[in-house]
Amino acid sequence: MENALVEFRHLKTHFHTSNGTVKAVNNVSFKIREGETLCVVGESGCGKSVTAMTMMRLIDSPHSSEGEIWFEGQNLLSLNTKQMQRIRGNEISIIFQEPMSSLNPVLTIGEQIMEPLLMHTLMSNREAKEHAIELIRLVGISRPEIIFKSYPHELSGGMRQRIMIAIALSCNPKLLIADEPTTALDVTIQAQILDLMRDLKAKMKTSIMLITHDLGVVAEMADYVVVMYAGNVIEEASVFDLFKRPKHPYTQGLLKAKPVINQRQQRLYSIPGQVPNPIELENNCHFHERCEFCMQICREKVPPLRADEEGHKVACWLYEDEGGQPS
Repeated sequence: MENALVEFRHLKTHFHTSNGTVKAVNNVSFKIREGETLCVVGESGCGKSVTAMTMMRLIDSPHSSEGEIWFEGQNLLSLNTKQMQRIRGNEISIIFQEPMSSLNPVLTIGEQIMEPLLMHTLMSNREAKEHAIELIRLVGISRPEIIFKSYPHELSGGMRQRIMIAIALSCNPKLLIADEPTTALDVTIQAQILDLMRDLKAKMKTSIMLITHDLGVVAEMADYVVVMYAGNVIEEASVFDLFKRPKHPYTQGLLKAKPVINQRQQRLYSIPGQVPNPIELENNCHFHERCEFCMQICREKVPPLRADEEGHKVACWLYEDEGGQPS
């Protein structure tokens, strides 16, 4: 898993509003390796989904994007619309948060699964139909011939999410982006969806970029973890290393805030303070107002993302003396 399939280099995505410039993603760099499940973690508004949407070129609002996103020797941000259409849904696919709003209510399930097959492959209508029915069966839905003719409102939430996975995997993509794929599903269905994604990854050798704020999902699914805060990457490590020795005070707070079975507490831990306004971000550590270890330098400079000898990266002035090189 050493070869990088995708590499983000100093990505910035800013939205221009009447109130000012929203710095949703601000100088983000990381890699997704072949065959890897990379989890992007952080609370709402930290830039996780915007990072993915920028890669897919799905942002229409007035915005500006800087930096580079390299995929198989191509900078996705420099491609024209037609070139990007050949990649989107074919080599890179996405599962959105809410399947009910993502599926077209006036098209049958079969028509929606067949669409990328007819667009990106040389399949005939008959071949696309047969493959669509097989995909429905592959994602664990019984009576695929009947489901093929059904409409989204006739399916449960878990079934709709499975259909979204079937659509995303229809062209056997090299990268699957899953944006909060278990949101609004009950716990049993969540577990089934995660098991399904893990099984399909093993069968199809697909890399996964999983966006979530659920550390339980991270522990179960991830090979590598990227922690984001206020539009920046503040920590990177393998999943085992991150849970064993979290470095950034924000990551430590996230782990402390997770309830643990058989460890009852009178009050669940909560990180104090609020996420900073993305319009008013200054040239400092954006977590300093909420951090119990805040020093003067934290208020004056942005800490670089540095790697230690084991490759664990953190952006925090507490580790300035470790001698790691900025990434």
